[in-house]
Amino acid sequence: MDKQKVLDLSTKALGPAGIIILITGAGGVLKQVLIDSGIGHKMAESMVYSPLPPIMLAWMISAAVRVTQGSATVAMITAASLIAPIISEFGLSEPHRALVVLAIASGATLLSHVNDSGFWLVGKYLGMNEKQTLQSWTVMESIIALCGLAFTLLASLFFK
Repeated sequence: MDKQKVLDLSTKALGPAGIIILITGAGGVLKQVLIDSGIGHKMAESMVYSPLPPIMLAWMISAAVRVTQGSATVAMITAASLIAPIISEFGLSEPHRALVVLAIASGATLLSHVNDSGFWLVGKYLGMNEKQTLQSWTVMESIIALCGLAFTLLASLFFK
């Protein structure tokens, strides 16, 4: 292939990756702002007194970050950094701690939308427009998140 053909091919292939890198990077910045500003620590302190079970609390935090910020990776890291300092306060067994991790991962898949690099990755590489990606990818990701929460809560009934 000549130089121009290689350039055209690489530009076409790397184009969608640029927006993915940009969105993921912006998500990482938001996570660091939460940590550096001290908001994350204040949130962790208030969670200790929550009447919600730790699994539900972890899922909700992860889901909230995911929906507002977009990145599943950043949602998991942020939720884990908020839950980790207080996990010992709950007195959880090792299996329950593992279920908290699963709840965080499940919550981080909820409502993939235009702020999510995975949304664009799937949409661009499968040739779908935003509406089609919302109707398929976002719905599927939300079903995964809700099923993950349900199965995690169900599994928690079998461990003491």
